[in-house]
Amino acid sequence: MNQAPEPARILLIDKPEGWTSFQAVKRLKYALKARKIGHAGTLDPLATGLLIICQGKKTKEIESIQSMPKEYTGIFILGETTPSFDLETAVDRAYPINHITDELLDETVNSFIGEQQQTPPLFSAVKVNGKRAYDIARSGGTAELKSKIINISEFEIKRIDSNKISFRVICSKGTYIRSLARDFGKKLNSGAYLTNLRRTKIGNYSVEDAFHPKAEVESIIGQ
Repeated sequence: MNQAPEPARILLIDKPEGWTSFQAVKRLKYALKARKIGHAGTLDPLATGLLIICQGKKTKEIESIQSMPKEYTGIFILGETTPSFDLETAVDRAYPINHITDELLDETVNSFIGEQQQTPPLFSAVKVNGKRAYDIARSGGTAELKSKIINISEFEIKRIDSNKISFRVICSKGTYIRSLARDFGKKLNSGAYLTNLRRTKIGNYSVEDAFHPKAEVESIIGQ
């Protein structure tokens, strides 16, 4: 008996904190009884926001979607660092912040606009000699990661609350916002780490049009 053709569709997920991107895909694969499904652009478990899932023939578009610019909002904590550049690990060092003025913040933000070299975090999925960098880091090891060219087209501070910097950034594929936090702190002659991250857009796709994967999926099944 021939199987019915699988629907070809693009699904927008608002990934919750604590879920891996794989968990979101797995949930939809089970709910939709999908045979061919994948996601376009991984989000860290601690991040929330737009995750694009492609089903059926739309999986052919994953690579092109991944190459689209991405918009994020989040919060940097100034004056401290962590080994993972985010909340996965505890604060390891403290730095002065009294010298940081509004003018220095503006100057530093503007210095990140355009093409630049960026080194991925050790706590990332980048492979080093066949091993994931985060596996090396979590086992207490170290590795030298190669930098790559990324592009930041927009970067703005939305709010300053003591040492908390709320920001919005639009960047190219392959940009690590955790690395941006590290580099931002260094340019301020201080330290910084990422404490909150939400992906709001990928190209023209917006998280405002996404649904929560814990919600019912009957409306999707009917598409």
